[in-house]
Amino acid sequence: MNVIYPLAVPKGRRLCCEVCEAPAERVCGACTVTYYCGVVHQRADWGSIHEKICQLLIPLRTSMPFYNSEEERQHGLQQLQQRQKHLIELCYTVAQKYIFEGKHEDAVPAALHSLRFRMNVHGLSSVELVPAYLLLAEASLGLGRVVQAEEYLSQAQWTVLKSTECSYAIHSLLHRNLGLLYMAKENYDEARYHLANDIYFASCAFGTEHIRASGGYFHLANIFNGLKKLDLADTLYTKVSEIWNKYLNDHYQVLSQARIQQIDLLGKRFETDTGLDGQTETEESKRFGQCCEKFRSLASPMGFPGDTNDEAQEAEAIQILTSILNVRESTSNKAPQKTIFVLKILFMLYFLMMNSSKAKEYALRALHLAKKQKLSVQEQDTIQGLLNLISVKEAQPIT
Repeated sequence: MNVIYPLAVPKGRRLCCEVCEAPAERVCGACTVTYYCGVVHQRADWGSIHEKICQLLIPLRTSMPFYNSEEERQHGLQQLQQRQKHLIELCYTVAQKYIFEGKHEDAVPAALHSLRFRMNVHGLSSVELVPAYLLLAEASLGLGRVVQAEEYLSQAQWTVLKSTECSYAIHSLLHRNLGLLYMAKENYDEARYHLANDIYFASCAFGTEHIRASGGYFHLANIFNGLKKLDLADTLYTKVSEIWNKYLNDHYQVLSQARIQQIDLLGKRFETDTGLDGQTETEESKRFGQCCEKFRSLASPMGFPGDTNDEAQEAEAIQILTSILNVRESTSNKAPQKTIFVLKILFMLYFLMMNSSKAKEYALRALHLAKKQKLSVQEQDTIQGLLNLISVKEAQPIT
C-alpha cells in the first residue's frame, strides 16, 4: 500500500509532498523515501522526473551506514555529494528539455528537484540556486502564472545581488528570463533592454557567435516580428540561423569525415581478411577498432560524447529552428533561399541526432522548394547531395 499511516510516522517528524510541500498522505512504493499529498502530484512527479531518479534517491534519503574509520566516513560523504551533484545536473537537464518542448507542467517537478538538491549541496543563499529559480520562472511563464514567475525571478535577482562571484553566464540567463517576463506582460521596451543584456553577457561568457548567445537574438527577433518591424526581425533570424549553421556544420563535417574513414577501413579490412592485401591482420584490426570507437563517440547526440546537456540542447535547437522555419515559410515566395537555408540546417541537426527519416524529410522539402522556385542547378545539386548521403547511410549502416 502507498498510503501513509500516521501512527507509523515517528513523533515530531513532518512528511511533506515532493511537489507542493503540503502534508504528505502517500509514499512512493518503489523507493519508500519520497512522499506526496495525493495521487495527482505523485503521478505528475513520476511522469516528470521521479521515474528516472527513483532508485537514486534511496542512498540520499536514508541514514548513512556505520563506518569503521574516519577515512571511510569521509569517502562515504564524498560519494553522497557526488550523487547529489549528478542529480542536480540530471534534473536540470530534464527540466530544460521539457521547457524547450513546450511541456511546462512536466518541467516543474524536475526543476524543483534540481533546486532542492542545490540547496542541500550549496546552501540556501548560493548563486548556484539561480539556474533552478530561472527554470521554475520560465515554466511558470509557460503556464501563464506570471505572478509566480515574478516571485522566482525576484529570488534569483536577490541571490545574484548578494553574490560577489556571479558569472556572466548566470547574468545572461537572468536577463533572458526577465526579458521573457516582460514579453509576457507586453512591456516590450523593458523586454528589449533585458534581452540586449542577455546577448551582452552571453557574448562575454561564450563569444558573439556561440549558440548560447543565439537565444537572446531569437527572442529579440520575436519581439520585432510581433511589432511588425520585419526588417529588424529578418536580420536577427538570419543571425540565429547562421550561428546554428556554423555550429552544426562543424560537427557534421567531423562526423562525415569519421564515417568516410570507417568505410575506407572496412574495405581494407575486407582485403586483409580475404588475403588481397599484404598488411597484417592485427595492425588493420587495431586501426579499425580505433576508428569504430572514434565514430561511436562522435555519433552520440549533437556530437558530444557523454555530455548530459545533449537532450536539452537538441530540444532547444529544434524549438528555435522550427520557429524560424515557420516564419520563413510564411514568406518563402519572397525569399526562398532563406527558407532552404533553414531546412538544410534542420537536415544537419537531425543527421547528427541519427534521425535519418526526419533529416530526409527536411532535405526533400528543401529540394521541392528549390525546384518550385526554379533556383540554380548548383543549389539543387547541393540538396540532392544531402539526400544521397542519407541513402548511403541507409544502404551501408555502420555498427
